[in-house]
Amino acid sequence: MTKLVSMELLEAQDDSTASLPFARSYQLEALEQAVKQNTIAFLETGSGKTLISIMLLRSFAYLLRRPTNSYIAVFLVPTVVLVTQQAEVIETCTDLKVGKYWGDMGVDFWEASRWKDEQEKHEVLVMTPKILLDALSHTFIKLDMIKVLIFDECHNAKGKHPYACIMKDFYHRQLQTNEVPRIFGMTASPVKSKAKDTESYAYWKEISALETLMNSKVYTCVSEAVLAEYISFPNSKVQLYDEEIPDKLQNDLIVSVSSLKRTHINALKSMGVEESIEESLTHKLKKLSSTFQFCLRELGLWAALKATDVLSHEETDIFSWDTLDICGRTTIRAFIHDVKQELSANISSGLSWSISDVKSNMDARLITSKVICLAESLLGYRTLEGMRCIIFVERVITAMVLEAILEALLFQSTGWKAKYIAGNQSALKNQSRKEQNKIVNDFRNGTVHILVATSILEEGLDVQSCNLVVRFDPSYNVCSFIQSRGRARMQNSDFLLMVKRGDASELSRVQSYLSSGEIMRKESLSHTSLPCQPVEFDEFDDIFYRVPSTGAIVTLSSSVSLIYFYCSRLPSDGYFKPSPRCVFDEVLETCTLQLPNSCPIPSVSVKGDSKIVKQKLMKHYVCLEACKRLHEIGALTDKLVPDIVVEEGLVQELENEPYDDNQPSYVPHEFVSSDVRSCAAVYHCYLMKLKQDFYSEVPLHNIILVLRDELESDVGSMKFDMGVDWGYMSVNMKYAGTINLTPEQVVICRQFQVAVLQILKYRNVTKLSGELKDLFKWDKDNDMHGSHYDYLLLPCQWLQQYSSIDWECIFSASFLSNNVGVSSNSVNIETPHCENVYTKNGYIHPSVLQNCLVCTPHNGYIYCVSGFLEGMNGNSLLSVKDDEIITYKKYYEVRHGIDLAYENQTLLCGRQVFRPQNYLLSCRQKRENESSDASVELPPELCLVIMSPVSVSNFYTFSYVPSIMHRVESLLLSSNLRRIILNDCMPSIIIPAPKVLEAITTKHCQEGFHLESLETLGDSFLKYAVCQQLFNSFQNNHEGLLSIKKSKIVSNASLCKLGCQKRISGFIRFESFDPKNWIIPGDLSGSCVLEEECITSERKVYSKGNRQMKSKRIADVVEALIGAFLTTGGEVAALLFMNWLGIEVELSCVKYQRIFNIDPYKHVNISHLQSILNYTFKDPTLLVEALTHGSYMLPEIPRCYQRLEFLGDAVLDHLITIQLYAKYPGMTPGLLTDLRSASVNNDCYAQSTIRCGLYKHILHASQVLHKQLSATVTHFEKLSSKSTFGWDLDINFPKVLADIIESLAGAIFVDSGYNKDALVKSIVPLLEPLVTPETLKLHPVKELHDLCQKHNYCMGKPIRSLENGIPSITFEVEANGAIFKHTCTGKDKTLANKIASRAILKSLKESIPDL
Repeated sequence: MTKLVSMELLEAQDDSTASLPFARSYQLEALEQAVKQNTIAFLETGSGKTLISIMLLRSFAYLLRRPTNSYIAVFLVPTVVLVTQQAEVIETCTDLKVGKYWGDMGVDFWEASRWKDEQEKHEVLVMTPKILLDALSHTFIKLDMIKVLIFDECHNAKGKHPYACIMKDFYHRQLQTNEVPRIFGMTASPVKSKAKDTESYAYWKEISALETLMNSKVYTCVSEAVLAEYISFPNSKVQLYDEEIPDKLQNDLIVSVSSLKRTHINALKSMGVEESIEESLTHKLKKLSSTFQFCLRELGLWAALKATDVLSHEETDIFSWDTLDICGRTTIRAFIHDVKQELSANISSGLSWSISDVKSNMDARLITSKVICLAESLLGYRTLEGMRCIIFVERVITAMVLEAILEALLFQSTGWKAKYIAGNQSALKNQSRKEQNKIVNDFRNGTVHILVATSILEEGLDVQSCNLVVRFDPSYNVCSFIQSRGRARMQNSDFLLMVKRGDASELSRVQSYLSSGEIMRKESLSHTSLPCQPVEFDEFDDIFYRVPSTGAIVTLSSSVSLIYFYCSRLPSDGYFKPSPRCVFDEVLETCTLQLPNSCPIPSVSVKGDSKIVKQKLMKHYVCLEACKRLHEIGALTDKLVPDIVVEEGLVQELENEPYDDNQPSYVPHEFVSSDVRSCAAVYHCYLMKLKQDFYSEVPLHNIILVLRDELESDVGSMKFDMGVDWGYMSVNMKYAGTINLTPEQVVICRQFQVAVLQILKYRNVTKLSGELKDLFKWDKDNDMHGSHYDYLLLPCQWLQQYSSIDWECIFSASFLSNNVGVSSNSVNIETPHCENVYTKNGYIHPSVLQNCLVCTPHNGYIYCVSGFLEGMNGNSLLSVKDDEIITYKKYYEVRHGIDLAYENQTLLCGRQVFRPQNYLLSCRQKRENESSDASVELPPELCLVIMSPVSVSNFYTFSYVPSIMHRVESLLLSSNLRRIILNDCMPSIIIPAPKVLEAITTKHCQEGFHLESLETLGDSFLKYAVCQQLFNSFQNNHEGLLSIKKSKIVSNASLCKLGCQKRISGFIRFESFDPKNWIIPGDLSGSCVLEEECITSERKVYSKGNRQMKSKRIADVVEALIGAFLTTGGEVAALLFMNWLGIEVELSCVKYQRIFNIDPYKHVNISHLQSILNYTFKDPTLLVEALTHGSYMLPEIPRCYQRLEFLGDAVLDHLITIQLYAKYPGMTPGLLTDLRSASVNNDCYAQSTIRCGLYKHILHASQVLHKQLSATVTHFEKLSSKSTFGWDLDINFPKVLADIIESLAGAIFVDSGYNKDALVKSIVPLLEPLVTPETLKLHPVKELHDLCQKHNYCMGKPIRSLENGIPSITFEVEANGAIFKHTCTGKDKTLANKIASRAILKSLKESIPDL
């Protein structure tokens, strides 16, 4: 938006002083008075009242600036559109921090903490007055914290306007304490009423009343002459137009429109829609009819026809078309269409729509003489340069139609473009602020020349000065007249007043308006010395309720809105909106407020007395009493806001809490040592037996894991399988006792494992040399510190039926040490001899080349050599490309440029070292058999021996080590987490480490297990336990409040926070294992240093750094851990774990206490329902409560089913989930989720309600619900022969049908003393047949999503559109280059999504056979 300040103001440099150098004399006078006392600045529009308020803020700025002060200034504006406008002026002209507030920001739902934050951040708060009034009432803002309180357009301070309530209910009651703000009001007219008599006393009476209420004295200039030095006053002119009496055609058309209205209203009644919908549509039809009749009478036939065009366009959103249902759209459109047809039949074709053409056909009454007069008056200004005109009208429809008429009549001859602009409060048209700002900007830059406006431009949007202002409709009071006149600010501008010829009363009123300014000025000046009178309170002003602890207050006038606000926050659905209802008993002189049956207080009554005689006052009084009662029971907080608002604020605060996605990655302490120098010690040995289920030319050896600490039994005896290249390999680990190792043995063992694993991981001899040198340094340097992976993996050999460490193999590392220079021993190089073989090492004995590791420098490859290839040497033949046969000597000469000097030496049988892979993948592809060309022939003279003796089998075995140790490390992590939890809260509980491992492993790891099943189970138990706890602990809370409290406990944000506090995030596994990133034990490079973290005083782990983790992953793992404890330790273990987390829940049998004094047999058929449910109620009133819908507001039934539904939903979900988990123990992790989704959903429950006839017993009072139930049952019965496993039927089941199953489950659960077995016998049979893995069908939307994800099809976002008033949705999928699209029409989005997805699935499967 363009800044609405002058360039002089923008260039002001000294912001520290109050006054500004370019301020006018009267502005400085007003400022001087305002600094000393409360002041109302009564000055013309455009005279710079806002600048005075800016200078006043600058005067008080030293009391406002943060952080030294905590006071604020509040700038009140009467309309939303002024908030941003005035805030931008303050920001431009001061250095104060400004906050902006209006209703659409959701301030009604802000809690005290949010308001506290706003006051800490800002020094000036610009807002609409209702926001401040509410904030003061709830003590979110306290009056004594406001130093300056500015009222823009303060003439509005009358009656029950928020301006008046702020002053009367708060300022004047606190006036005696002197802890009140400086008041500064601004107005162009202190009188807001119709023209007064010429007697000045009538004006002074209203001015005095405003001064008294505002506790302020009026400041004004002595005459218009003072202002005329700075601003221009327009020339006021009266433009007379002729009165027209409607002719026969007009009257006939008016009667026709009225007749069409009645026809459509009668048609609406015959549709049998719900009463509230019928009333709403009837009101809209009457409003439209009145609008068309007004246009015919006041503007003409053409104007009425234009109105039908404007009101039927969807893009103008006249009636918020998207909020109307199909019936509403059809009804409104049909009526507008019929009116348009009727009007069009009476307009001749071929008219050019020029003024001359229209005037020559005045008998046709196309437009009235008033509109013609306006157009001709405007044409009189056609020679005016830079035309800027505002035409003020009373009705929005007038503005909209005049835009079209003026555009048609004037554009061709003048080039003028017209636009209308209307306020946001119009019931007919709701222009957005963005639209309004664009129109005003176009007017400023000259692309729009004429604005047809309602009162929004009187005291709303500021616009560039105009040279013509026209009052098409008369001003409704003095203030309106003065403000609209003030828009004509240019030199020699005109203010044109259209008056009906011969209307003496209107001419007299205009004369009064013209003289009113001078009279008000004189009266204000003549009473300047009089002090403000004390405000008078009537007997009802002292009736209010104040909360002693906070000072929050509700008055008679504010009590009604507070009750309605409270009721609006109660639970609702598509069939009823909770609202209070007042019932007057004239005989007993009582007023009873009946509250919705989800309210903890069913009704409140007051008896009339001499003070309370009018029904309206009794309504206020009973609402005030209800507010008091609601506060006493806690439904209204001590701030007098609904309890649910506070809970929602807490949930929002939790959701908004910053989450650091950098989370640690832990390493089990058993794998870590802080002193990696070699020393003698006792080590624990674990034999890892490796067994393949397939044949391999290379045999597999066992491995011995050597650790400083003994492992827990279930970790030390773990068993698991891995999918390898040609089948499966099992790993069976068992404890093998202890071993004493000398420092020298530890050194050589480390060197061996680092060498072997480095070669496998990097295949780089140079990098290996550096690692071994680092290892040697660490072993010798006493000053080097740090924690590193420290365990040994040693080769194993089978001797005399026992496994033992293969020390000969381990000592092959010494051969490597000699070659890389980390040992003082010399390399044993042989002299030339007939048996010795020449290599890159020199001459060596042939035995060294039996089972060794070599590298070939000419190509950088590393090979495992098993021995010699007898009978083959450099002169042997080799088959190469294109079946060419050459010798090995020739091959090396041609391919590598190497001339073999020892071509007669026997070739070596080599094989490239194995590449470690992730053998933990659940979907690993298997090879058919081992490659036949795995071995290669190597001339010895090209080989550099690295290690000897070490066999191919050793390297083959160690290629599996990264995957094996990743699983061992993961299980150790889970064991560590388990011990931390059990030691803290449940030492007697036994839970297997593999179960914990399952719970901390996400699907992204792609292993044979993940947390999804446990998460599903844990999620259901968590909600079941929390819902039962809340249901019992807060027996007066309605379902909406219980749901918010539940969300605060079980939301992802809450679970993530708890998980992070307990350090669970560091144990989570959420990435697929990559052997390239695996840390080799004994690797002492700086990147592998681990940091110690103490989880508890007794347990520590090590962190290898941070990784980014989504908060939902942590929440999922927390739920999965609940599921893990539940499946192994039962409900007790799960509850103990939840308590350890910080979710304190106790599943105890608490008596359900409520007042339900009814005879249940009078309301429902108890015996029949008990036979359906196979359950006999101890308290049959629970059955009545479970069947009562919220729309059934009878005083004798104080509650509806919502609370029982809240409980039953959670119980039934958990019951079915745990049954599925127990019934199908071998199911894949995702299957439980799919089975649960297909079994626990509204469609399944609704079908059960229909099948067993429970829908017949629902107590409700909604016509729409009755109609939908009847249609749904009829449709269902026609399709009842089809399969009904949840997603098959294209029916939109009313949610009430599913709610009833859940509420009945809740009722039985409570009545049976919280016995789940009672539900198994009563409710579960009603849901049969339950979905099984064989009958499972995914929801079409999920199936389509999974299919697109699996095959990488491109699924576009659903496209929603509106065709002929009916919403539709289009799904589109691109698969294999083809586009599959389907559009479904219907008002229910969920059903449309399902039908469209199913149609695309069918097309995909028909077109792509392999799916």
